[in-house]
Amino acid sequence: MKEIKTSAITQAIARLCQEANFGLGEDVLSALKQAQKTEQSPLGREVLSQLIENARIAQEERRPLCQDCGTAVVFLEIGQEIHITGGDLNAAVKEGVRQGYAEGYLRKAMVSQPFSSRINTKDNTPPVIHAEIVAGDKLKITVMPKGGGAENMSRLAMLMPSDGRQGIIDLVVKTVDDAGGNSCPPLIIGMGIGGTAEKAMLLAKKALLRKVAQPNPDPEIAELEKEILAQVNALGIGPMGFGGNTTALAVHAEVMPTHITSLPVAVNLQCHSARHKEAIL
Repeated sequence: MKEIKTSAITQAIARLCQEANFGLGEDVLSALKQAQKTEQSPLGREVLSQLIENARIAQEERRPLCQDCGTAVVFLEIGQEIHITGGDLNAAVKEGVRQGYAEGYLRKAMVSQPFSSRINTKDNTPPVIHAEIVAGDKLKITVMPKGGGAENMSRLAMLMPSDGRQGIIDLVVKTVDDAGGNSCPPLIIGMGIGGTAEKAMLLAKKALLRKVAQPNPDPEIAELEKEILAQVNALGIGPMGFGGNTTALAVHAEVMPTHITSLPVAVNLQCHSARHKEAIL
């Protein structure tokens, strides 16, 4: 059985926290550049140009893409044929976040006692960890720094089955419309449909990890993504809320079966600073 040391996990996460905050993926950059060509608003095009330039500076000078370095959301896909040694896995992940945010001079944004004292933990811990057992002998780590502005605009609705497809569309469009410029568009919209309340929310968050504008392989779901994207971009919110036809770069939906009485729908908004990096040990 393959062994993976917790020290290696800590090192990988410390590195990924910094890489994610300093560099946009090529898929995001390509989408921004394409949007610059199709954006009808001159001000919108200028905003997109500044976002692209910001990404260049951040990468070259190793500066955060955004002053909000986010909650550290960590996805772990743990191969069932590996053995993790050297200590507690969750503690190793936490230590990686602590080191990464300190070494990268990244803003620490986590507060304890969220409904009262709200005291900064000073190291951006604890992270939010989602662990899944999968086949194989590898450990896949994905770090997603999730900014508060877009996360605050996320929504969960327990729709009735009779609300159907149109109910889903109406929910997403209203969520984006209500958010306006607060979610820092152009957005990537993650959707989770089905399962239970908490599973729908997780599906929506995981949908943001898909490469930008890569449609769901199910044609019916892909058509839903396409229609929602068109309606969202027709709102006219535009880049950073200054107006235009680029309110979102993509809509990504993940769907699973649900109870006969239920239609859970989660919407997780991702700002233009769509940051995530991964490593495989």
